[in-house]
Amino acid sequence: MLSSTVSSCPNFLDALACQNKGRPPVWIMRQAGRYLPEYQAIRKSRSLEEMFRMPELIFEITKQPLDILGVDAAILFADILHVPLSLGLDVSFPGKGGPVISPTITCAGDLIQVCPRPVEEALGFVQEGIKLIKQEIKEPLIGFCGGPFTVMTYMTGKKIKKWLYSDPDGALELLQILTDQSIAYLKMQIDAGVDAIQIFDSWANLLSREEFSFFALPFLRQITQAVKEVPTIIFSRASSHFVSEIVSIKPSGISFDWTYSMEEMRRRVPPTIAVQGNLDPELLYAPIPVIEKETTKLLHSMEGDPGYIANLGHGVLPDIPVDHVKAFVNTVKNFSPRSSGGH
Repeated sequence: MLSSTVSSCPNFLDALACQNKGRPPVWIMRQAGRYLPEYQAIRKSRSLEEMFRMPELIFEITKQPLDILGVDAAILFADILHVPLSLGLDVSFPGKGGPVISPTITCAGDLIQVCPRPVEEALGFVQEGIKLIKQEIKEPLIGFCGGPFTVMTYMTGKKIKKWLYSDPDGALELLQILTDQSIAYLKMQIDAGVDAIQIFDSWANLLSREEFSFFALPFLRQITQAVKEVPTIIFSRASSHFVSEIVSIKPSGISFDWTYSMEEMRRRVPPTIAVQGNLDPELLYAPIPVIEKETTKLLHSMEGDPGYIANLGHGVLPDIPVDHVKAFVNTVKNFSPRSSGGH
């Protein structure tokens, strides 16, 4: 395993250990992406498939938010659907309607088309991209994968609940295949040098609490327990509805949307688990003074919490002005707690 570069902004990793002594660290989900003109300049001459699968572009796009925004952590530029590539499936990005996986897997009988390959062979471009990034940056690098339920949702053409109800045993079989492959993929990322992992189970909001406990949580637990070499953050839309369930698997951190206040979420999460979020991404459409005011309000509400990480409650939207994103980041970076004489 490569040794990670010592970070010049260690408070992100300190916060994940619930030991941060300074202002909260800040990064943004989807910070490497469509809202940045520098990203769009690359996109004009490259397909998404090329951008996701060329190590030099993975490096360049991952690094852009560090240079442009000055965030405290980088997140690997990759796609949530890389794991299906390692199962012998095709993933394409036609431009409208989201990614397309073929063939679509809609029942247990289709599992004959799922052929796991070694991740180093199928996804070696990710490994090479991470190595390039770690040679250059000092900030912590976050690796990630999709939660097995979320990846399966895409593999079924978003008709997953029909399968869950008609053939739960077959669904569990595919979820286990995805879990095993995701663990191998994350271990490859860790060996290449990532400093933390975030698991995006974005579509878990489709599930009731009982369904979440049966079809999502056991697989998130397996992944979390298998990659203890680095801290792990769990994110899903509606994570606020599954707090006790996610707490039970003991991740390093939980990322929350804006449904409830971060103060309330912290009361429901033990102080040994970090909390991340939870500004509504659409707030960044507001005038900059409003962004600064609402961000400061959030920061004061979490003041003194050694396990708080500032972020949005979901990914930054593609048409948000860059200056508005910078206003959010800079407000966090310039935050002076009341106890130290600021505000």
